[in-house]
Amino acid sequence: MSGVKDKVVLISGASSGIGEATVRELAAAGANLFIGARRGDRLKALAAELGETVAWSELDVTDEASFDAFVAAAEARFGRIDALVNNAGVMPLSPLAALKRDEWKRMIDVNIHGVLNGIAAVLPRFVAQKGGHVVNVASVGAHLVLPTAAVYCGTKYAVWAITEGLRQEHDEIRSTIISPGVTATELGDDISDPQVAAALKEWRQKSLTPDAIARAIRYALEQPEGVDINEVIVRPTAANM
Repeated sequence: MSGVKDKVVLISGASSGIGEATVRELAAAGANLFIGARRGDRLKALAAELGETVAWSELDVTDEASFDAFVAAAEARFGRIDALVNNAGVMPLSPLAALKRDEWKRMIDVNIHGVLNGIAAVLPRFVAQKGGHVVNVASVGAHLVLPTAAVYCGTKYAVWAITEGLRQEHDEIRSTIISPGVTATELGDDISDPQVAAALKEWRQKSLTPDAIARAIRYALEQPEGVDINEVIVRPTAANM
């Protein structure tokens, strides 16, 4: 199967930003979508707007039982699963010396365990059907480290490694890592350090809009079987990092 028409694609973190943009992009291309996030009200409104090819369920990616139930519900709704887009993520940046241990743990739980929970929920199905596609949304932070971003970048390096490991272990399962540069989303809205929050606002003077990343995800998903787009880095043309 090439293209995305009629493919069943699951998307986490679908209530805003890159996730929402990807839902809109793939729905317009004819995919069947099962979308998840913590904010069910937003998911419900998005699904109602886009029609019967979009179904939804609340999802906490840090809870393996929640992810298992999400995948099972998608399979019950559409009869199969062709791809998972692991998009949920958080980015409460801070200097290491601030010792924001709760924020470090949250990033590790969402950005790493959330990806692993998604893979664990779909992998047995993909192995059984001898096909499937996992798209993990990382960051340009998977390729560089900046002050205040040590833990965040560490989680994204981990996502890069997990994605590459999945590729090497399964010949019939496609794996893709999408690494956005600075993108205008809600990511980082939970930064508690005022100076870092101000710096992020400055970085976002040169930003992508989420639809740019959605198009990259679609590009990876629409390739024919046997073609695996392993990695895509998308930056604003004027990016300085």
